[in-house]
Amino acid sequence: MDFTQNDNLQKESSFNLFLRKLSNSYQRILDTSTPYKLQRWIFAIVLIILFFFRIITAQGYYVVIYTLGIYLLTQFTLFLSPQLGTLDMDIMEDDMEDEPTLPVNNDDEFKPFIRRLPEFKFWHNTIRATLLAFVCAFIPFFDIPVFWPILLMYFIVITYLSMKKQIDHMIKHKYIPFDFGKKKYNQKVDK
Repeated sequence: MDFTQNDNLQKESSFNLFLRKLSNSYQRILDTSTPYKLQRWIFAIVLIILFFFRIITAQGYYVVIYTLGIYLLTQFTLFLSPQLGTLDMDIMEDDMEDEPTLPVNNDDEFKPFIRRLPEFKFWHNTIRATLLAFVCAFIPFFDIPVFWPILLMYFIVITYLSMKKQIDHMIKHKYIPFDFGKKKYNQKVDK
């Protein structure tokens, strides 16, 4: 009788059990942090500031910070975008111009803003990317010698162009992705 195969199955199942417990604990932490939006973002900002201090003290890893910046810019653009994307909305508009249609809505009709990337996922992706960049900032392999002012200028140009495109899209389709300037109605409970 060969018991080694049975032992391997036992080890594999205990490893899978450990991974499942770890995954459940991680999900429980995420679930409990969901209602604390301000505290979550303060934690993210502190983590990014610590990462900047690591880059400043190491005097290197500029490719890592550039990659993190581009990723966070992409995530922020997705956060600002409506679920029906720029290209989709423009294609639908072009299709509607070609064919006669009946009016189906009023211009003053309430249209809820549904984000392409929800706030919690944006925060979660920010934390994960910053932690990964933080780990990469301690690995000498990622300390690629580059002339950092070129990366900085390139990042500024990309940020300007993508934000200009996003703002033009907001103006064209008349939406505001933030809710701090919008009216809030209180519900009155009848007794």
